[in-house]
Amino acid sequence: MITIYDIAEKAGVSAMTVSRVINNTGRISEDTRKRVRKVMEELNYIPNSAARSLVSQKTNILSLLIADITNPFYTTLARGAEDAAKKAGYRLLFANSDENYAKEKDYVDMMLSTRVDGVLFAPTGDLSVDNLNRLLQHQIPLVILDREVPGIEADIVLGDSKEGAKTLVEHLVSLGHRRIAMINGSPDVSTARLRYTGYREALVLSGLPMDDELVVHLGFRVFHEDAALDALLTLKDPPTAIFAANNLLAVGIIQSLRERGLQVPEDISVACFDDIGPAEMINPFLTVAAQPAYQFGLLGMQLLIERIEAEAAQPPRKIMLPSDLIIRSSTRELQRKETNDGAEG
Repeated sequence: MITIYDIAEKAGVSAMTVSRVINNTGRISEDTRKRVRKVMEELNYIPNSAARSLVSQKTNILSLLIADITNPFYTTLARGAEDAAKKAGYRLLFANSDENYAKEKDYVDMMLSTRVDGVLFAPTGDLSVDNLNRLLQHQIPLVILDREVPGIEADIVLGDSKEGAKTLVEHLVSLGHRRIAMINGSPDVSTARLRYTGYREALVLSGLPMDDELVVHLGFRVFHEDAALDALLTLKDPPTAIFAANNLLAVGIIQSLRERGLQVPEDISVACFDDIGPAEMINPFLTVAAQPAYQFGLLGMQLLIERIEAEAAQPPRKIMLPSDLIIRSSTRELQRKETNDGAEG
């Protein structure tokens, strides 16, 4: 293995001079610096990042912790974060909590032991407060993505979950739907609470009653709750449309409906929060409130790097990104009833 002593001998300088070139410290002539770097290239020498971090107190490593790597929203977000980190000269460690608090805690332990310079963090939910506080207590720069956590003061990039949900439900109402079910994430997650609020507000503003039988709170992962769907479909007055609080739920719901011989949108309309990635481009189908996932990662990483490199403390910053209503073929207008419902005479 090539060492700094091998570099020093071939370049005709001291090992201390090689160390200063590697760590960009001390006064060294430009000729000497170039000579040392040339020898490093000739010998294919790769500096020990751990040793360098002991000198500089900086690893140039950032971490991105996402909640569910199977969700296209998070994979696109990760691309934005990676692009911004690379452009700024940082390396990025990826971690995936699978919406699991204990797994999230293990990754926080890893981040602390790795001495990352900063963390981009998509929390599992409100329970993440302890994990986030551990990072803050160790003075690790932090930016939160997608979900707010009560009690945490940090930079954050959010989507407008309430308005996006409201817009989707208003679209369903405009198509003539009056019985609109909502299959939501856990109430322990801020986005689930806000999307429920948007759903409820849209119904109220449309003059429709709020029926608790039409609301199911599950998780944000792939839908496997067939019993919950059966309960909705067997109501005395079943829904004509379903609002799924995220894309994974929507895909699972549509699959379960088809297994029951029901077609979307002929038998029931389905709309959801977040697009489903490249598959949607090949066969455009789902009506969605699409969030700019790439921008979440890009802007979040830019905030994080600014926080790391800032010379003075700044108050926490908050960026709210709107969603776009994209109307596709998974929703349809209800046909007017042939009868006049007692309007004759």
